[in-house]
Amino acid sequence: MNSNKDRVVVTGMGTLSPLGLDTKTTWEGLVAGQSGIDYITLFDPADMEVKFAGEVKGFVPTDYVERKEARRMDRFAQLAVAASREAVESSRLEINHTNSEDIGVIIGSGIGGLTTLFEQAKILVERGPDRVSPFLAPMMIADIAAAQISIALGIKGPNFCTTSACSSGSDAIGAACELIRHGDARVMLAGGTEAIINPLGITAFSALKAISTRNDAPKKASRPFDAERDGFVISEGACVLILEKLGHALKRGAPVLAEVAAYGATADSFHVTQPLESGEGAAKAMRIALKKAGLSPTDIDYINAHGTSTQLNDTMETRAIKTVFGNYAYRVPISSTKSMLGHLIGCAGATEALICILSIMNGIIPPTINYDHPDPDCDLDYVPNVAREAEVNTALSNSFGFGGHNSVLIFRKYSEA
Repeated sequence: MNSNKDRVVVTGMGTLSPLGLDTKTTWEGLVAGQSGIDYITLFDPADMEVKFAGEVKGFVPTDYVERKEARRMDRFAQLAVAASREAVESSRLEINHTNSEDIGVIIGSGIGGLTTLFEQAKILVERGPDRVSPFLAPMMIADIAAAQISIALGIKGPNFCTTSACSSGSDAIGAACELIRHGDARVMLAGGTEAIINPLGITAFSALKAISTRNDAPKKASRPFDAERDGFVISEGACVLILEKLGHALKRGAPVLAEVAAYGATADSFHVTQPLESGEGAAKAMRIALKKAGLSPTDIDYINAHGTSTQLNDTMETRAIKTVFGNYAYRVPISSTKSMLGHLIGCAGATEALICILSIMNGIIPPTINYDHPDPDCDLDYVPNVAREAEVNTALSNSFGFGGHNSVLIFRKYSEA
């Protein structure tokens, strides 16, 4: 347990996902076991091998950003600003000239403004360099989501982006927590955002043979740990948490939702897309986080798995959990909410951190849906198909990214002791 002066808590949350435009709607969908995956509407996918994804449905940028500014922002940044506004409101955080320098922003994104880049590259080829937007560079760079949040909300503290593929959102939260503990900020907005549902984004992962091709049944396509899984589903969304020094949160009467217990990170140092078959890097990251939190494996009440629905990842993650948790691996509830949300790429870790916090707050573990065919190599308790009521005092979230990034966050129920 950290001393009181080092304790970091979560006081607000905001998210937009394939299940809804806010945290409440997203959580209700998860508990109900709903799938947010459907056929693509953001562009015509007729020529694509894969014709479905997890879109944020009904998103109107001008509900969150002035029309002129919205036109100068890629969708991934628009989503991030929207999520940050919900998070700040839920935290009852007032940002003004007296505290703006004590507040910072770290937003992870694995890819950045890919839709803008794709559209402007087409313009360059078809119409020439004179027609390319002068806003191309500031719209496509991955750090611009954090910058746009800073500008929109008047935040002047530390501000940057973490880019570590599917670990980006988790690493943003971990880095933000450490900045607070080191005294560089009192409050941090931390999370992730991604919006790559365009022909280039879909084709990039399709060419890798990494995504499901179950075009006849999109809602059944993401099936983590199931023997008939055939790849992940690309999704978009944004999630922002308000992290705060405990003393600061208590002084201003903020709602304390959970405590950040620890963050651990490692690298496989193995392959650009494949995880280490042994799960060694993932296991080490979990062990680091447990040690920093002062916890034993049996203290964990719930694991939100990375659980991508790919053959290699799900087998590796199962093996890594067994390595760390021993016999207790068969008793700890594990679920992959990617079965309902799809893979949010750079936002995934942040959204799954939020889900861990909501599980702690509500005593409910969301299910792994589409779990119909047990895999002998994946033989743990994946909370199949139906949500489960359970006391969750401590939850662990795994995030593993292309390039061998392994990032683990642990959250615990807040207590004054």
